[in-house]
Amino acid sequence: MAGSGIVIRAAHYPGRAPIEAYGNGGFRFADMSHRGSLLCLPSGIHGWQPADPIALTAADFDKVVAEAEGIEILLVGTGEEIRPLSKELRAALKEAGIAADPMSTGAAVRTYNVLLAEDRAVAAAFVAVD
Repeated sequence: MAGSGIVIRAAHYPGRAPIEAYGNGGFRFADMSHRGSLLCLPSGIHGWQPADPIALTAADFDKVVAEAEGIEILLVGTGEEIRPLSKELRAALKEAGIAADPMSTGAAVRTYNVLLAEDRAVAAAFVAVD
């Protein structure tokens, strides 16, 4: 009986949706839940695993830069506390034409939902919080 194991796929929701709740290491949106961090991009909502959530790097945002054309502002939820973005990361995003705004994950979720409701070209990177 080949193929009877569980297939793990990259988490992806192919649309834009407000974040209904966050905490306990994950998020709720579109009547679903996701454990871990998220990228909310024009192509949809993607599971995201930054190498080090405390020290985000330009490589963590490759998928964001790839979709830069559809993004005016990137909200970066850095966890419980606001953490500045590295000079390297800010330069990579600026080169792609993306204005990035770091804030706590809670503030980023609230701001994302408002901008999404206004149909703005917003994207977000949310580090999960407990």
